[in-house]
Amino acid sequence: MSQSDSHGVRIAYHHSEGEGPTIVFLPGYASDMSGTKALAIEQWARDAGRAFLRFDYAGCGESEGRFEDQTLTSWRDDALLLIDELVEGPVVLVGSSMGGWIMLLVARARPERVAALVGIAAAPDFTDWGFDQEQKMKLLTDGRLERPSQYGPEPMVTTRAFWSSGESNRMMHGPIDLSMPVRLIHGQRDPDVPYTLSVTLAGLLRSDDVQTVLVKDGDHRLSRPQDIALILRAIEDVC
Repeated sequence: MSQSDSHGVRIAYHHSEGEGPTIVFLPGYASDMSGTKALAIEQWARDAGRAFLRFDYAGCGESEGRFEDQTLTSWRDDALLLIDELVEGPVVLVGSSMGGWIMLLVARARPERVAALVGIAAAPDFTDWGFDQEQKMKLLTDGRLERPSQYGPEPMVTTRAFWSSGESNRMMHGPIDLSMPVRLIHGQRDPDVPYTLSVTLAGLLRSDDVQTVLVKDGDHRLSRPQDIALILRAIEDVC
């Protein structure tokens, strides 16, 4: 199914009805709603009779739009649109990688709707720590940066608009005023997002109900059966 955003772009989604707070999966950068984790959580939610929503950001997967026209803010707004239009009652946000950043932004925008957060290799503020000075200068001067991707044959593209949007939405510069339960899961062999970021994030959150789980042999994807089982336990815990 799909839903139009404020610019007339159709956002593809799958929404399963069920009990309890709706579990909303937020994909990572240049990812989509058909990954291993999203589908596994959806199957678990259906088996447990829980409501679940997964979707593609504009310009990704099955959604309309041009990828390079999108920003962190516009993807946050995609999530807010679907939550506001499709979901009744509270939500549990499950954010993977960049989705963990959008998770925090959505929770800040709708604190009364968000019952809990589950971050999987959460990557808030990656426009700051994820680029060296030379890459930042190239973004500013050329408006576009391509980097090799270990997750597919196509290069990873970042635009100046996305980078600027990220810099204006940084969360890790001080205390984060979110009080709901939070679970953070991070692999210590993650080559893309330092696991220490989740430890720092846990300390910045106002909530006292925060647990950080470090998987010593875990990578960035955390898509192995044992990783999925850990994620599902965290979701069940906060639900």
